Amino acid sequence: MTITTSARVAAATARPATRPPNRMRAWATRAPLLPALVFMIVVTQLPFVATLVISFFDWNALYPKDRHFTGVDNYRQVLTDPDLRHSVWTTVLLTATVVLVSLVVGLGIALLLNRKFRGRGVVRTMLIAPFLVVPVAAALLWKHVLYNPEYGLFNGLLHYVGGPQPDWISNTPLLAVEASLIWQWTPFMMLILLAGLQSRDHEQLEAARVDGASDWQIFRHLTLPHLRRYLELGALLGSIYIVQNFDAVFTLTSGGLGTANLPYTVYQSFYQAHENGLASAAGVLVVIGSIIIATFALRVVSSLFREEVSRA
Repeated sequence: MTITTSARVAAATARPATRPPNRMRAWATRAPLLPALVFMIVVTQLPFVATLVISFFDWNALYPKDRHFTGVDNYRQVLTDPDLRHSVWTTVLLTATVVLVSLVVGLGIALLLNRKFRGRGVVRTMLIAPFLVVPVAAALLWKHVLYNPEYGLFNGLLHYVGGPQPDWISNTPLLAVEASLIWQWTPFMMLILLAGLQSRDHEQLEAARVDGASDWQIFRHLTLPHLRRYLELGALLGSIYIVQNFDAVFTLTSGGLGTANLPYTVYQSFYQAHENGLASAAGVLVVIGSIIIATFALRVVSSLFREEVSRA
């Protein structure tokens, strides 16, 4: 008994010596990620810190020696200047319209694609294609192939039926930008919502049909509540990207006719007015808004993962 006990004590004392400490093991597992972390900090965080510092200065690139510290004056100007406030409102309106319409249209297409029919895979691939087009190329496509008043497809169809020949971008500039973005972002919403539809509990749906529930009742009481998290995820992810959209506004209208959003205003302040401090302040506000939206998006994603794990 004494030998056995002493052997166990010796083994217990010798075991930690053969295993590396927990802290060393943690560093060993994280070490391969350090180069990527350092690269991300250098590429993203250091420029943001520099932008944050510049935002507190009155700094015009044409007069580099005349820069001086102004505190929060640049932020105050961004929030009080009528043109900048209008660009903020345009950003909110553009983002809300594109996200809501894309979600509704994407939900309708996802419901159709969730049904079985011949050639469904080909149709899915074709409907995803607009999201894969380069944003500038998509904007050029809408500007010249569809919106052009002389040879555009829209006016060609109207001419065929004897209708008017409007200049779409000049008459409805913001709507023209929104339509091009909706066309490009609807497939993204469709993919998210289609994944949600395919994760439904089929036994629950069959039980509802056996109980005599109509398609509308199933959609309202079962499908829509199940898709709530997916709708939130699509809205948040879409908002993150559309808030920062620059390509469509720059390509279609060059920020004119009341379509200048906040990213385009940052571009104007930096590259045309050479106001580095003012542009940096506006850029910081865009980043803060994106971080707030991204925080909610991460919470929705984590809740979806928890639901899937609990269901499994």
